[in-house]
Amino acid sequence: MEAQKTAVDAIVVLTGCDRDAAAATVRRMYLAGVRDPKRLTFKGLQELARG
Repeated sequence: MEAQKTAVDAIVVLTGCDRDAAAATVRRMYLAGVRDPKRLTFKGLQELARG
């Protein structure tokens, strides 16, 4: 859970995007098996950049 919070906080600070959108993206990746906060942040940024 802490990894998700760290990733969401980082994404929101870096992009200024909606916290709910970032949380949903990170949660989806976390459930898919990504557990490292740095990896969640990186993948989250990539995903939000596409959308």
